[in-house]
Amino acid sequence: MKKWTIILSCLLAPFTMSVANAQPVELNKVVVIVNKGVILQSDVDTAMKMLKLNAKESDQTLPSDKLLKKQVIDKLILDKIQQQEAKRLGIQINDKQLDAAMEDIAKSKKLTLKQLITTVQNAGISYPTFRNEIRHEIAEREARNALVRQRINILPAEVNNLAKILANQTNANVEYKFAHIQLNFTEQDKQQVESQAEELVKKLKSGANFSTMAYSYSKGPKALSGGQWGWMSKEEMPTVFADQIKMQKKGSIIGPFLVGSSYHILKIEDVKGLKTIAVTEVDARHILIKPSIILSDAGAQKELNGFIKEIKQGKATFAELAKQYSQDPGSAAQGGNLGYQTPDSFVPEFKHQVETLPVGKISKPFKTVNGWHIVEVLGRKKVDRTDAAMKNRAYQILFNRKFNEEAGAWLQEMRAGAYVDILKGNNSDDS
Repeated sequence: MKKWTIILSCLLAPFTMSVANAQPVELNKVVVIVNKGVILQSDVDTAMKMLKLNAKESDQTLPSDKLLKKQVIDKLILDKIQQQEAKRLGIQINDKQLDAAMEDIAKSKKLTLKQLITTVQNAGISYPTFRNEIRHEIAEREARNALVRQRINILPAEVNNLAKILANQTNANVEYKFAHIQLNFTEQDKQQVESQAEELVKKLKSGANFSTMAYSYSKGPKALSGGQWGWMSKEEMPTVFADQIKMQKKGSIIGPFLVGSSYHILKIEDVKGLKTIAVTEVDARHILIKPSIILSDAGAQKELNGFIKEIKQGKATFAELAKQYSQDPGSAAQGGNLGYQTPDSFVPEFKHQVETLPVGKISKPFKTVNGWHIVEVLGRKKVDRTDAAMKNRAYQILFNRKFNEEAGAWLQEMRAGAYVDILKGNNSDDS
């Protein structure tokens, strides 16, 4: 969760109040020296004030000011260290990013931006000061993310193991209607039966009737029922079957797999309760022309329009022109072919073209950040990405876990390595 979102939810942040109050105030004194920066008394006072305001609104009981002040100072020290790291990394938050953050904060609090400004001002904080502190918060987050990510290492085996656990959890309420063929063997005919099992799988994948095959060849307990086991959850079916079923979709043929002295083949006849994720992949090819000092945008468009004319007149093929003229070296050698990909893998303008073009039609010239293109969609297909989505989810869970662990360790290390001088009279341990 974004750090500044949490802070704004409770209206607690280390605000500098030197410009928030037009009335004469006591001169700010330095409370803490942090490396080459300082924390002022006004920062502490404002943080304390906002913390108490939030506690009052949520009906929470706070400890004594002495304990509270120590906690607030510790928090401000960590904030200052992170701000210094952001500066070292050259992280700058522009006004556009800041405006978007303000809108996001207002929306999260179910307020308009005008209402948010009023809320802030009623708390005794000027809006420019508020914006500046949010700018600091975003910069801190960016610095922390950049530096902590470098410490995270996620192994493929970790992802696969967690993905299996998640799949099992997802499968808890899933039921499968499945059929089974069992081929038994002895040591003398094992190789022959293995070949027979592989041949049966080929025929089944080519459309052969599973029940007919089961009646004809299976030695399993359901052979005379056409191999049909009916509907079962994974918890109800034999373990040897449950171990093989991993979120396969309707119509999947599984096997042959070896258990003891038998080869087994399964077919998923139907599935209930399994949420699958399907995406459309597009097979497309393109020709890229990049404008230069010599070639203008208009010239690039004209050249591509010329290619379209040649293709329509049969003077050249798309592939021939792509190989000869396209300035995308990766696809040019393949006649401009990009292969099957999800539209999201392309830049927005290219994505729009491959999503909307009819199969077999060539687009008009269009521009992206890479240059001018013409593209032709060769085909589309639906692809089951449930397994990939489960692995992505597993990776994100692992990343979040490790990020939170490493972020805490990183902050402790940064705090330990920083020069921090809490001036006398500002530590709760001082008399």
